[in-house]
Amino acid sequence: MKTTVSRYDFERAFIDAGRRNTFTYDGLNLLFDYLEQYEEDCGTEIELDVVALCCEYDENTWQDIAENYDIDVSNGEDEKAKKEIVREYIEENTMLVGETDSGFIYACF
Repeated sequence: MKTTVSRYDFERAFIDAGRRNTFTYDGLNLLFDYLEQYEEDCGTEIELDVVALCCEYDENTWQDIAENYDIDVSNGEDEKAKKEIVREYIEENTMLVGETDSGFIYACF
């Protein structure tokens, strides 16, 4: 038995699971859109499992990602260039879901 999950239901599931602070509001919206597109592209329904999604996807600033994954951003002339180095690293090594004002949403690796 399947239930269609709306954007509101998706956000509410994170709140109910005590995981609302895992992603920003914009991050949750990007993740929701990404998962809906994935379902459409693959023809596969995804079960809404908040804990699993929190383990599979993350949202961090470019600085935290660079530190956590030992990404050398020293060649970047300014913050924008360093952020682009991190974006390229994510795109080459995992799935970039999207970008918010505060950082990147990506598949953990």
